Amino acid sequence: MRKGLLGVTALVLLLGAGAGGTLYYRADNPTTPVASPTRSAAPQPVRAPILQPAVATAPVPTGAGLARALTAALRAPGLGTKVGMSVLDALSGEALLEIGASRPVTPASTAKIATAVAALKVLRPEQVFTTTVTQGAAGDVVLVGAGDPTLGGRFAQVGYPSVARLSNLAAQLKGVVVKRVVVDDRLFAGARLGPGWKPGYVSDGDVAPVSALEVDEGRTSRAKSSPRSSDPALEAGRQLAALLKVRTVVRGASPAGAAVLAHVDSPTVAQLVESMLTRSDNDLAEALSRHVALSMRMAATFAGASAAVHIALGSILDDARVDRSALQLRDGSGLSPLDRLEPAALTRLLAVVGADQRYGPLLSGLPVAGFDGTLAKRYRTAPTSTAAGEVRAKTGTLNGVSALAGLVRTKDGRLLAFDLTADGVPLTGNLKAQAALDRVAAVLASCGCT
Repeated sequence: MRKGLLGVTALVLLLGAGAGGTLYYRADNPTTPVASPTRSAAPQPVRAPILQPAVATAPVPTGAGLARALTAALRAPGLGTKVGMSVLDALSGEALLEIGASRPVTPASTAKIATAVAALKVLRPEQVFTTTVTQGAAGDVVLVGAGDPTLGGRFAQVGYPSVARLSNLAAQLKGVVVKRVVVDDRLFAGARLGPGWKPGYVSDGDVAPVSALEVDEGRTSRAKSSPRSSDPALEAGRQLAALLKVRTVVRGASPAGAAVLAHVDSPTVAQLVESMLTRSDNDLAEALSRHVALSMRMAATFAGASAAVHIALGSILDDARVDRSALQLRDGSGLSPLDRLEPAALTRLLAVVGADQRYGPLLSGLPVAGFDGTLAKRYRTAPTSTAAGEVRAKTGTLNGVSALAGLVRTKDGRLLAFDLTADGVPLTGNLKAQAALDRVAAVLASCGCT
């Protein structure tokens, strides 16, 4: 029998009663609490249960029981005209209730689950991406992008994981005579905006043009919704030039065999996957999908990355008895309205990878209802507050689409994998759709449904 999904997570969440905060216990040392590595210090919701391994002897909900319990929630007007739903028993992989689960839907950011699985399958969890400065022609230094969008500049993020900083590169160049900064962003290729992406994604701060070299994910201020730079590589070069007190910045290439003058390392792949999922980070998703392509000797383009992710997931989909055509992604982030994914494929993907320890960062990276990431402000009031801490799921939002996919523990202790995707939502109806999806997930958490 497959192990319980949460029994293999790299991070087990324990919320101690009366502790005045959140404690975390690593799987390799479950007796010693550590400070929260990825979670924000949000106020505690109404209930703070222990998120523990699945109870193998807990009763499994029945399809009929789930259908009865969910009838009212699934009729909520906020869900719009089309809903795809798949609910599985995570321990056995048995399908319990599926409605339109084999219909391809636009997944929005729940597509990041597929990107995370591919990254953890083909990249080493401890792998880092090293940004370097190399010796160029006389008076030139070359800033070489390694596909680390978390590289910190003027607006470097603080907290966990600790990011590499442009200032550290500048410090290592002390004593080097520099007249020009050359930027080399050739690691990634092709179009910088994904198929079907809205031009407003960049100006609205949703994502930067995809580049192997950028600082602060191309943000132009500290605001989360800050517009992104139209040329992240040149902006990175300008910031390094300012630190070195030089004026000239040009695009070019690092000479073959050039000496490395300075280098900084990104967080590990495991940490980047966790951050991508918790924050729904589009820039990280696109970078990771390209690193998947590079590791498979494929082009680091949108098409190459999408093909590489699909190939990487192939054997897992086969193990889950899912036709590979059920997953057709055009980007790594889910920003493209052209992406297609069957809800049944995503739940089966979750159930299969949950039995393998290498995918622990995926499970621990899923936002916890009412506590962190994109679910930090949801599940805080009735009627969904009873599910706070019981739902760990990835959100997804595009015009006309609202989605929620992940894991939920029933009141009897049974762990379920689920995907709820409403892709017929009115253009101004996403908030109502989110509330309706949260109510569906809350029913799953509060239901025995046998």
